[in-house]
Amino acid sequence: MRIITQSQVERLLPVGVCVDVMRQAMIATSRRDVTLPIRQFMPVPDAAGKLAIMPGTLGDPACFGIKLVCKYDRPHGDPLGTHVGMVMLFDSVKGIPLAMIEGSSLTAIRTSAASALATDLLARKNATRLAILGNGEQAMRHVHAMRAVRDIDHISIWGRDQTRTETFAGAVAAATGIETIAHDSAAGAVAEAQIICTTTSAKKPILLGADLGPGQHINLVGSAIPTTAEVDDASVARSRFYVDYHDAAMAAAGELLGAIERGVVTEDHIVGEIGAVADGKTAGRQSDEEITIYKSLGVSAQDLAAAHAIWRLAETEDGGVTIDLLD
Repeated sequence: MRIITQSQVERLLPVGVCVDVMRQAMIATSRRDVTLPIRQFMPVPDAAGKLAIMPGTLGDPACFGIKLVCKYDRPHGDPLGTHVGMVMLFDSVKGIPLAMIEGSSLTAIRTSAASALATDLLARKNATRLAILGNGEQAMRHVHAMRAVRDIDHISIWGRDQTRTETFAGAVAAATGIETIAHDSAAGAVAEAQIICTTTSAKKPILLGADLGPGQHINLVGSAIPTTAEVDDASVARSRFYVDYHDAAMAAAGELLGAIERGVVTEDHIVGEIGAVADGKTAGRQSDEEITIYKSLGVSAQDLAAAHAIWRLAETEDGGVTIDLLD
């Protein structure tokens, strides 16, 4: 079994490479060549944290495993981030462990790569203007991910702390060489955008349907529990709404569930899974004027596909640390 660290994960699976890995993982998900128990959370007594448990199987490559992630509230900029954990990868044929892989970077990479896949499938082909709402780790990850699938030439940034927003905008400009503007409102940030990524920890909507314009594509990334939402009911209602996995969306997609509960839309508002779009089974964008939304919750098939790709590359170069479990 190999133990693969954070720096090795970053080097072995850059986001541009991971987009194609996510394409195959999401196609497998929509074909149901997977086992995907709904993510479980276990509270940690007397601590501001919880353990997320995500088991699953993948048919091709044939593997199974589990991601264990500790989600703790930490100060902005804490080097540990909010997600610390690992992915345990097993071979399905032999039933043996292949690798234990650092989970924070793997999760961050596969999440932004999945958003890039959705953007590639749903955003207008000539989209060049990007808005990022939020200024945490996923915000920068999504800047790089969107550049992997579109020729971005302008970036707008908004966050709830204006000082952090301005600092982050400077960091984005320095990292990309692209004109980057800090805005003092979410509405201002998205006004001219063609691609929007919400990467916040907001409990209530920070983006309204009235703020959206024709032809925009939105990746909803930050909210992952049914009681929180980054956009309002009007945003959901105005959009062609896509998800990563239908069952997970109906269990935890706060924006959608809230709109259903309030009678604004029904479950049928889900156009389909992004894997079905990639597989040619579900139609994507139908016109340049439509607003499309991809609701990202994350599924273990993504973790397993990313982990297997990392393990395979590590095997090729004899990377990581190898241990013999039989000693």
